[in-house]
Amino acid sequence: MAEADAGVVHLDEAYCARLLPARDPAGHKGTFGTVLCVAGSLDYVGAALLTAMAAARGGAGLVVLCVPKWLQEVVAGRVPEVVTLGLPASDDASDLDYSATVALLATRRMDAMVFGPGLADTEGYRSLLLNLLSEDGAPVVIDGSGMSLLARSPTWWSEVSRTCVLTPHPGEFERLTGLAVGESDEERMERCVRAASTFRQVVVLKGAHTVVAEPEGRVAISPFANPALATAGSGDVLAGLIGALLAQGVEAFNAACLGVYLHGMAGERVSERLGDSGLLASDLPYEIAVARHDLGAKRGD
Repeated sequence: MAEADAGVVHLDEAYCARLLPARDPAGHKGTFGTVLCVAGSLDYVGAALLTAMAAARGGAGLVVLCVPKWLQEVVAGRVPEVVTLGLPASDDASDLDYSATVALLATRRMDAMVFGPGLADTEGYRSLLLNLLSEDGAPVVIDGSGMSLLARSPTWWSEVSRTCVLTPHPGEFERLTGLAVGESDEERMERCVRAASTFRQVVVLKGAHTVVAEPEGRVAISPFANPALATAGSGDVLAGLIGALLAQGVEAFNAACLGVYLHGMAGERVSERLGDSGLLASDLPYEIAVARHDLGAKRGD
């Protein structure tokens, strides 16, 4: 059983098994939610694909990968189960066509969104993100370049109308908050709790013993400290997984905790075969599905 010392939950199998969303035997893809992933650029095509694959392996019924229109042909079919959507570009293709993209996304049904993995850090995407956050709607996981876009937007949190899960690594956290994460687990936890309180959103501070905090004071810490997970794309996988759990109706703090735990379990499974190096982020999505199956067995699913 997870221990709760001074309000801190130490995540374990028993605690996280209870967070798993039920799977209706008579359900269909609409039952298990639609995730829109706004991700990718020419330099970071892989980030978009990893995010989408993780969302699909995380149990979402439908994943829609939204990439710049000129990149759609590159990603289409790379993950056969994922629908692709080309976002309109500016006339010189250097940025997003903001107005056309807002209109396009307004036509798409979604139960959760993932915004930021591998995106270009442009004014068009910054305006799009702020517009999305200012409107009521599905919860959003903000990752990767999304952090840089928010960091360039003072007091962005004062205009947010929907639930967010922020997933910064230490460098992104420092840019977003102006605070170093600290050296000890206690310091990292204190900084993460402070950020969640300031932003009024769930914050996932990634790293060894990842910390999850929410505005009302709940905080959880992961048991995993796996150097094999310190590899490019691992965070994109986590973002897609949390998005899938949100789309399945899991509350934001619980989705973040469960996503962190399944991601850590998957990393452990790969490490059992490869050791503490050599893991690729693309190894993780399949192992996440297996980890979810094993965790469900602990609950008797």
